[in-house]
Order: sequence, then structure tokens, then C-alpha cells
Amino acid sequence: MAAKKTERLLNLVICLLATRRYLTVQQIREDVPGYDADNEEAFRRMFERDKEELRELGVPLETGSNSHWDDEVGYRIARRDYELPEIVLEADEAAALGLAARLWQSAPLAGATGSALLKLRAAGIETPEGATGIEPRIGASEPAFEAVLAAAMHGRLLRFRYRTAGRPADEDRRVEPWGVVSWRGRWYLVARDLVRGAPRVFRLSRIVGDVRTEGPEGAVKVPDGVDLRAMVVREADEMQPQQSARVRVRSGSCWELRRAATSVTGDGPGWEVVELGFSDTDRFADRITGYGADAVVLSPDDARQAVVHRLTVLASA
Repeated sequence: MAAKKTERLLNLVICLLATRRYLTVQQIREDVPGYDADNEEAFRRMFERDKEELRELGVPLETGSNSHWDDEVGYRIARRDYELPEIVLEADEAAALGLAARLWQSAPLAGATGSALLKLRAAGIETPEGATGIEPRIGASEPAFEAVLAAAMHGRLLRFRYRTAGRPADEDRRVEPWGVVSWRGRWYLVARDLVRGAPRVFRLSRIVGDVRTEGPEGAVKVPDGVDLRAMVVREADEMQPQQSARVRVRSGSCWELRRAATSVTGDGPGWEVVELGFSDTDRFADRITGYGADAVVLSPDDARQAVVHRLTVLASA
């Protein structure tokens, strides 16, 4: 928002809070700095836009008249409706807020959480951010995360290329983003697919290349009653492991694979074989490649070849 417009809106709020009477449009034009339009029509348009913006921000703009004989509608802001009630938090509630503020690593959310904590401190509430010894983290390493989150927050259409598991080629998707949800360490976009005309859940790690936004802000509206988390959970359940892999791992390494394994058996000095499920060969190959020489896929063959291909590319680079 431009500094001039912000100042004008602030002056309007202060003026309407300071009066007990309803102020007419002309009184507002005379008393509020910033309404210096050259003609009446331009001022009226500006004032109408400002009214709508204040209401969208949650400012309780009240209309009425000072007597039964007044024909013109006036405006004011009642302090009882505008002022927030006293905020009282128990120690464990304040600690939970402090942990939540430290949870986010991504830049788009860091500013919002910092602003929220600043407002709480202004109200006299301290959040013990560093006293618990707990260091929560939710990573957002997917390249598309920031662009997708910004589009969902501002209600703009999205277009991107998407790699669906089991299909040989990427597909172009044009969607109305409803929200971004984290579930079991992965990020998902819940949206309405405009080509298919139905709601869909997209895993952010499968978005390929750049994400492009289209249309004005606020063009996308989330339908009432939509449970984004429930949609993601249902989709994730349908994507449960469909295949089983056997991976030879070096002793004392690959603990994440061991935790996910359905069985672990010895395989000679210094090695074990873990068996675990997976649903996406490409993602599974990326996962195993990250362990380097500490993990070797024994089966199935397509997963083994996918890892070999990745290691070959890395070696040639």
C-alpha cells in the first residue's frame, strides 16, 4: 500500500474514532487530510474505496444519523467495537506461541510471525522464545514453495508444470490455489484444477520449473466449508507405498531409512539390508542418492537404475 494512501486511511480512522457524532461525507472531506481531490466526483470515488478497504481490514465502520431529521448518512467508529479486549495468556499458552513463531524457516512467514510477536509484546505479553530448549523446524526446501504460498495468500491464479507419478511427461496445470498444507514432512497445494474442473491436491516437490501467476489479486475465493487438511490427508492415504524395495545400508548410517523399514537383516560385516515401501520411484531414487556410498538399492530394478542414473550424472558433473 502506498505511503500516501496509508496515511490517509490512518487519518480517517483517527477522525472517526475521535467523534461521538456521525460525520457526513463533506465533514470528512474537510477534516481528514488527504482528501484534497480537485472535484467532488473524484473525492467520492476515493472515499468509497477507502470505506471498503477499512471494512476488509476489519475496522467496524458504523453508519447512521445524528437525529431523525437528518437525511444524509454519516459515519463513525465506536471505540467499544474497535478496541480489542485484554489479552490474557497462561504461561503454557505463551510458550506455545513462542514455539510457533520459531517454527517457520521460510521468508514469507517470518515477517508475519515477527509482527504478531511484536503486537503481543506491546500488549504486555512476553513469549519465552528461547527458554524451553526445544528447536522446532518445518523446512520448505521446494523451489515452488514461496511462489505458491504467495499466490494462495493473495488469491491469484497459478500456472505450472507438474510431474505426476507413473506418467512419462510433465503436464501443464492452471489452478485456483486454495491453500498450502504441510503433512508428514511434505508440502501440498490444495487447488481447483481449471482444466479438469475439480479440486486437486498437488505435491510441491513435483512442480517442475517456474511458477507463474495470472490475473488480479483477490480473484480466487476459497469455497465455504472446504477442509484443506482433510483433503491432503485423504490424498496422502491414497498415495501410501505401492512397492517394496530392498536397500543395503552401511552399519551406523541411514537412520531415516531404518526408521521407515519394515525389516532389517544382517548382510555380512558392516552391512544390513532394510526393506521399506515407496510409491514414487523418482522421489525414492532422490532419497537414496542422498546417502551416497552408504546405501545401495538391491531391488526393484527400476529404482536401482534410477539411482545409478543420478549417480552417473553427478560423477560426470
